[in-house]
Amino acid sequence: MNLTEAKNAVKAWKNKRQCVVFTNGCFDILHLGHIDYLEKAKLKGDKLIVGLNSDNSVKKLKGNQRPINSVITRSKMLAALEFVDIVIEFDEDTPLILIESLLPDILVKGGDYTKENIVGADSVLTTGGTVEIIEFIEGYSTTKLIDQLKT
Repeated sequence: MNLTEAKNAVKAWKNKRQCVVFTNGCFDILHLGHIDYLEKAKLKGDKLIVGLNSDNSVKKLKGNQRPINSVITRSKMLAALEFVDIVIEFDEDTPLILIESLLPDILVKGGDYTKENIVGADSVLTTGGTVEIIEFIEGYSTTKLIDQLKT
């Protein structure tokens, strides 16, 4: 989905008084930690938008060996989850443009963040939204999976 389509969907949802939740990430190798996190994010509202780092963006963040799965693969896997309503790719280092364009009611990030260092938090808070942190399930990470496969 492109940004214009996502903005139209958000507008329609908000007109129906539905609560829009936004989160983002690389979601390179989907694992139980991701599923739990996304499911909990969806429970915060009515609709869940996932901002997905492009392949170039993942390389910048994680190094030249990543992503393992292409953005098309990652996007289709996320979109197949019943609790994900929109997957939208972004190529920038952060999803700030998406967040400022979509202005979700709730911005969600994982437990490795604090409200002070969440990109877009100010924009969401200024428009009356909230910022929430969801704790991760211990022991699950894409890096850990990759390391296990190497041994």
